[in-house]
Amino acid sequence: MAYNEILISGFGGQGVMAIGKTLAEAGMFEGLNVSWLPSYGPEMRGGTANCGVVIADTEIISPIVLEPSELIAMNLPSLDKFGPMVKKGGTIFVNTSIVTRKVERDDVKAIYVPSMEIATEIGNSRVANMAMLGAFIEATKLLKYDTIVAMLKQLFTGPKAHLVALNEQALQHGAACVNG
Repeated sequence: MAYNEILISGFGGQGVMAIGKTLAEAGMFEGLNVSWLPSYGPEMRGGTANCGVVIADTEIISPIVLEPSELIAMNLPSLDKFGPMVKKGGTIFVNTSIVTRKVERDDVKAIYVPSMEIATEIGNSRVANMAMLGAFIEATKLLKYDTIVAMLKQLFTGPKAHLVALNEQALQHGAACVNG
């Protein structure tokens, strides 16, 4: 694995930070070195939000992601702004529920995930980010699927424990977009 720099970006409220935090916590759980660096736009609601996550089996040089190996673009402004930064041979995950344009680069792999349609089909629009995370985990094999589920079980306890199954279903549907 070595050193993965991941950039996750979208509008506030799309669960961008939750994806990043889940990846970072899962990486720690698996004994890897991780960093998570959130960044918010100046707007109160609906503004831009992104975070950089570094997951490595070596020392992390900087938490700032300048040349991501993977980009999760939850909206078009994110694809436009950060798509050119993805290193050659990297992967761009595109939320086709909002972004209708294809990735225009031919030196990266593009994976298209209709995350909002998946969430709606499952019955809860708030799990669109988990559909995208499922695609990411399936495509990169960077972390174990079971570790992500364990993170969800730690997050959703007590009266919210029923949300684990819903989120796991979203992960599975998102993963199916990679090979299907």
